[in-house]
Amino acid sequence: MDIRKVKKLVELLEASDIAEIEIHEGEESVRISRHGTLPPPPTAPAPVAVAPAPAATPVASSDPEENKEPELEGHIIHSPMVGTFYRAPNPGAKPFVTEGQSVKAGETLCIIEAMKILNQIESDKTGVVKRILVENGQPVEYNQPLFIIE
Repeated sequence: MDIRKVKKLVELLEASDIAEIEIHEGEESVRISRHGTLPPPPTAPAPVAVAPAPAATPVASSDPEENKEPELEGHIIHSPMVGTFYRAPNPGAKPFVTEGQSVKAGETLCIIEAMKILNQIESDKTGVVKRILVENGQPVEYNQPLFIIE
């Protein structure tokens, strides 16, 4: 791993309120901790879980199409990380893509912000954006469907 990258990670750690960061690149990895080998600070006791009230049983419809979960058809672009989904490069700017728009492989579809780093998510297929499955500013999970491309 390049020492300049390690120095940049140290600077990012010092400039933020992150206590520890670990990066893996192939066979190499580095862990940088603000606290060294000191024991972690004491944490508050975990809240006691209260059993949720039983959910109301949904009334089944006689139409089998209504009871079926919507299926995602087409080529699905998944989130490669946990973060916050943004449709545009900055607030007030036009979105990277809209439903019905043609896209090429390698074209930017959105940005996912993770740990204050903006990651451009690109299309891995040429086609038309059929659906955008996430709202702007919404948190996303790893492998969550984001777009359907046809």
